[in-house]
Amino acid sequence: MAFLLFFGAAIFEIGGCYLIWLAMRNGQPWLWVPAVLALGLFGYLLSLAGTDSAGRVFAIYGGIYIVTSVAFTTGFEGIRPDRWDLFGVGLALAGAAVIFFAPRGG
Repeated sequence: MAFLLFFGAAIFEIGGCYLIWLAMRNGQPWLWVPAVLALGLFGYLLSLAGTDSAGRVFAIYGGIYIVTSVAFTTGFEGIRPDRWDLFGVGLALAGAAVIFFAPRGG
């Protein structure tokens, strides 16, 4: 369930940031309204992840964010990831997995 929350949060964060990027580049200030709503949903979803530390949530989410960003680049911008993008994704997921699955004493 946590991974679904992370992916949902990533979609809303990337979407909100992209809308701000579009608003600034294209002079469409009305895009700020859905952008702020999306970023609010991002924060809300991330708060539901349920780990003991906000810092750990942010670190784990970072790996998911990188995967989702590369997927966004492919799907929305039509740029195919190269081997370095994929290598970076692998490193980010490995780091996130170490933090997520680490055995911690209670």
